[in-house]
Amino acid sequence: MTQRLHLVFGGELVDPGKSAFRDVEAIDIVGIFPDYASAYDAWKSKAQATVDDAHTRYFIAHLHRLRDEEKAASPTEELG
Repeated sequence: MTQRLHLVFGGELVDPGKSAFRDVEAIDIVGIFPDYASAYDAWKSKAQATVDDAHTRYFIAHLHRLRDEEKAASPTEELG
């Protein structure tokens, strides 16, 4: 069975119209979730809690899309 991991993270942006963080060291890593539904729930909770701050934004990253199990491993993966 293929895992479809999702990362939820966010923080204060330089400009609310862009995706550049003001301070990458202050990024809030909410967590890694085993499916989109649980990631969405975590994202929604954080997004609603910060709705009054236009500069704070949360995102869902589809970690499973970063890997293609059918392709050969990258040189970095082969080091491990």
